Amino acid sequence: MKICLICSAGGHFIELHSLNSVWRGHSRFWVTFNKEDTQYLLSGEKKYWAFAPTNRNLKNFLRNFFLAAKILIREKPDAIISTGAGVAVPFFYFGWLMGRRTIYIESLTRVTDLSLTGRLVYPVARYFLVQWPELARLYPRARFKGQVL
Repeated sequence: MKICLICSAGGHFIELHSLNSVWRGHSRFWVTFNKEDTQYLLSGEKKYWAFAPTNRNLKNFLRNFFLAAKILIREKPDAIISTGAGVAVPFFYFGWLMGRRTIYIESLTRVTDLSLTGRLVYPVARYFLVQWPELARLYPRARFKGQVL
């Protein structure tokens, strides 16, 4: 199985990187931001640098939209996994159009409502995982399977 691991740097990256029991042993590539932590922790990994910032930045959203098309057509992953944030949105929509498995893991910090990214990818995520049972009760397709960290 080939997996696309996509997230912003910082906490979202740390959450996804800590799930190495899920992605280790599979062919994979990362899409994230070119920061000191991601450079160091992804040394030796196949990676693509996305455009930042993404928070309500239309220019970078469009740049990442075209980047998503280019990368997903080239790499043809079987699954796309993300812990957020905004950089994941275009990858999830292209992945959905391509019939790929899309798996979104909402941030541990979201207890009573979804993040903006969570709300945007909820319609196209095949699996939508939350880290609090309270949140799972509010969204019919959300599943609580425990916490990442």
